[in-house]
Amino acid sequence: MSAISSHRKPPRVGDTPLVRRSLIAFVLIIGFLLVVAPLVIIGVEAFSAGLKAYSATIIHPDTRHAIFLTVVTALIAVPINTVFGIAAAWAITKFDFPGRRLLLVVIEIPFSISPIVAGVAYLFVYGLQGLFGPLLDAYDIKILFALPGIVIASMFVTAPFVARELIPLMQAQGRDLEEAATSLGASGWRTFFSVTLPNIKWALLYGVVLCNARVMGEFGAVSVVSGNIRGQTNTLPLHIELLYHDYQTAGAFASASILAFLAVVTIIAKVMLERRGAGRGRKADNGASAASTETHA
Repeated sequence: MSAISSHRKPPRVGDTPLVRRSLIAFVLIIGFLLVVAPLVIIGVEAFSAGLKAYSATIIHPDTRHAIFLTVVTALIAVPINTVFGIAAAWAITKFDFPGRRLLLVVIEIPFSISPIVAGVAYLFVYGLQGLFGPLLDAYDIKILFALPGIVIASMFVTAPFVARELIPLMQAQGRDLEEAATSLGASGWRTFFSVTLPNIKWALLYGVVLCNARVMGEFGAVSVVSGNIRGQTNTLPLHIELLYHDYQTAGAFASASILAFLAVVTIIAKVMLERRGAGRGRKADNGASAASTETHA
């Protein structure tokens, strides 16, 4: 009897049917109220004035320019942050150097600072009364209230996404494969493309997807540095706010449906990449051996 009891698993919180069902019901209700219901309302309100009004809002010059500016910002900010994330993850996981822990802290800073505070900080750096303001004005270089300021603010907010996905995975993989490749005569670039990149590709795509979604949906920092000039420096989130303040509710929801659609696509891509082994905390897969074989070849 004692042998049987010794093999029994210890009780877990929620093992009883009542507690388990209550927890599941609570999570489903909160998830519906906080996630599903807003998405449904956006879709309903976007078409509340009819398909013609929805189309008129989407093809309006201000909306088209907001979409264009949002896409351009993403096309600039995401690749730069991707390169930065790869370089930061490579430096932190493959080398030992003074200030390594400090670099980890610096990468986390955008997550601990409010985006609006970051936007205000850029005013004191690149504004007319800021640190570099007089110099930029002397050479007629415009950073704030223009595309460069929007891109810089978006890059600050999304800088950690790629690095945070790559660092845990690359730490789990270790340095053995890269050291083996270089000992066999492979160059640094050959080692990266033949050994490192194949092992981090899914985590890299995972971080890029999250980074892109955040760039397109960023509001706080961009609202400070853009100037909210309708048809000129308004990204899609800022354009939605202007429409709502102008009591154009249907138009605001129509524009918001674009970001809602992007959110759904991001979730689908996120789930697919997680099934491929992406995401922080996932261990290195068996692809490392294949990459090592390719390098030896």
